[in-house]
Amino acid sequence: MTASQFSLLFVIALLLTTGAKLWLARRHLAHVTRNRAAVPVVFQERITLDAHQKAADYTAAKTQLALFASSFDGLVLLAFTLGGGIQFIADFWQSRFDSPIALGMAIIVSVMMLTSLLEMPFGLYRTFVIESHFGFNKMTFALYLVDALKGTLIGAVLGLPLLYGVLWLMDRMGEDWWLYVWTVWVTFNLLILFIYPSFIAPLFNKFQPMQDEVLKSRIEALLAKCGFTSSGLFVMDGSRRSSHGNAYFTGFGKTKRIVFFDTLLQRLSPSEIEAVLAHELGHFKRRHVVQRIVLTFALSLVFLWVLAQLMHSDWFYLGLGVTPSSSSGQAASTALALLLFFMVMPMFSFLLHPLSSAFSRRHEFQADAYAAAQTNARDLSSALVKLYQDNAATLTPDPLYSTFYDSHPPALARIAHLQTLQGESI
Repeated sequence: MTASQFSLLFVIALLLTTGAKLWLARRHLAHVTRNRAAVPVVFQERITLDAHQKAADYTAAKTQLALFASSFDGLVLLAFTLGGGIQFIADFWQSRFDSPIALGMAIIVSVMMLTSLLEMPFGLYRTFVIESHFGFNKMTFALYLVDALKGTLIGAVLGLPLLYGVLWLMDRMGEDWWLYVWTVWVTFNLLILFIYPSFIAPLFNKFQPMQDEVLKSRIEALLAKCGFTSSGLFVMDGSRRSSHGNAYFTGFGKTKRIVFFDTLLQRLSPSEIEAVLAHELGHFKRRHVVQRIVLTFALSLVFLWVLAQLMHSDWFYLGLGVTPSSSSGQAASTALALLLFFMVMPMFSFLLHPLSSAFSRRHEFQADAYAAAQTNARDLSSALVKLYQDNAATLTPDPLYSTFYDSHPPALARIAHLQTLQGESI
């Protein structure tokens, strides 16, 4: 393949992916707006028209922002690649570093920082305009900046040594470098799973042991019934940032802990909380978490192998607007290959989204079935309806949009599934 051919292929993939995102978003926006006037029959007794219309308007606002963000992201990617942005950054740093690995790190970090800065206005608008307008945001601007600073520092402390190690292995381990990098990547991610609950999450939120002894006893009885052991039950101060509610378990092995948002506990009844937790436990019992981890690691191995095949081809660099010979040293060229590959890969893998979403939705149905067997499908249905309403989740997503993006089944399908499990109308 020549550089010009790959440039053309990249532009076609970029246009098709961006165009598909815009088309799907417009379909979703039109479908939600078209169904705004009436609550679906299944939900008419439990969700008011005002709540349904709030969810439609909230979804429309987020979708409109996504429309603009998708176009912007496409232009930014084009500017970094064929527009010469990465080449400019590489040339800027080339004379300032003697070490090829340090040069490669400087290039990658610079692009990541610029990308984050360019995306920041969207995050600010989402948080302080959309979320605030619909009554969800509880975060101050100062807290937003503190969170961003903490995230940056943690990313630097954990990410920079990892990046150095990856570039060193790519430079020193010969043709089989991708196996060594994959091993390091797997080890790093497993380590994060262990340390996140105890050392990283508390940097952003407060986690208090559950104080409600009655609820705690009910939950512990459910855990015993399900054969689940954890390091404790915790309540997180989610209301400090948002009025959205959730529950999850995190960690790995002996570090597993169950976390409830304080907003969730305020809204649901004890039996509904049990049902929601039983759903989360269903993911554990059906080994969904392990399956997702294994799939992620398998895909990362494939991607690294593909990168290993591309990184010695000049057409790959030149086709994306970068001249590898302008960088001093093999390590710098491998850094460019690593950066370019993971920037453009989403353009070539977008059509795999429905497969990933279908895999996730299948797991959600299985977790619902497990929850219905351990608690009561009626309680889970009631909890979900409250969460749909409290989180302003649309009840009428566009079917094709949902097929591409939604990791959870649409509300109508999920409630219908619970009705089948219960054997009666819920």
